[in-house]
Amino acid sequence: MTDAVRQRFLRFAREEAPGRSELYVEWASGVAGDPEMQSLLARIPETRRQPPLVFAVTRMLGAALADYPLWRAFVLAHADEVVAECSRRQLQTNEPLRLAPLLPVLSEIAGPIALLEVGAAAGLCLYPDRYSYRFSGSNGSLRAALDPVDGPSPVVLESITDGPIPGLRMPEVVWRAGIDLAPLDAGDDRDRRWLRGLVWPGEEGREERIAAALDIAASEPALLVAGDARDRLHVLAAEAPTGATLVITTPGVLIHIPRADRLALVGQIRRLRARWVTIDPPGLLDVWEPAVDAESWPGFVVALDGAVRASADPLGRWWEWRAGDPADPS
Repeated sequence: MTDAVRQRFLRFAREEAPGRSELYVEWASGVAGDPEMQSLLARIPETRRQPPLVFAVTRMLGAALADYPLWRAFVLAHADEVVAECSRRQLQTNEPLRLAPLLPVLSEIAGPIALLEVGAAAGLCLYPDRYSYRFSGSNGSLRAALDPVDGPSPVVLESITDGPIPGLRMPEVVWRAGIDLAPLDAGDDRDRRWLRGLVWPGEEGREERIAAALDIAASEPALLVAGDARDRLHVLAAEAPTGATLVITTPGVLIHIPRADRLALVGQIRRLRARWVTIDPPGLLDVWEPAVDAESWPGFVVALDGAVRASADPLGRWWEWRAGDPADPS
């Protein structure tokens, strides 16, 4: 079992972290060469032993962004707590920047909107109307900007797009709800430290953006329920206010659901009187209209009710409007 830990952290250090976080390269390399740490981490269930999850838990518990010997000393001193927290937590990428490529799609939907997210975590993607947007070309020139009705937001979602920009408008959201196996409380200090700890050292701006989005979510809490979406979706959807368009979003969550359950959930969503907005890997589903070539498609697919609208970076850092000719990635 310790060899599995060694191999997993070695792969992370060699293939996943370089170019993104040199500190995580150091920590993972250290674990890969440290039998005592490998034995400790082997106590964590295999499905909860991913390096980013382990590192985020230690940061939530108070580990400093320091060199490996200091991090190692912290982990060994808090071993039981690290194992317990890793065993009950899962990776939750609650990145509000994903709303940047979704805004043009939300702009198509008649409002007011009742927004329901599957895999909501702390619900940071339930506030598209409370964030500011800045869309620039790859040359750095500002191409479009949009602010909430009451003025610029402390959360500014900056994204790159070089292609056509469709009509944009701020959605009118009158109800916000989410389902998650383990929802997070934006006002809870430990949950806030957990989400901030999931940001890799070296990713400039992400932690500050998430912290500001947490403040907004804490000031206007959404309805977040714990459970499996297949069991809770219909019940929660029925609570949406009449007179509002129900919009169900699944930004980046379907990839984490086993195939049979994923297809069942998509079928359930499409049977509801709702609009469905998603961003997923191109080969994940076979509902895209028109069909896309998963091998050549750049990034993820952004779709409305299965109709392809854009290609996008999984976290929203760039997007390209492709409605009308989605099969051609050139």
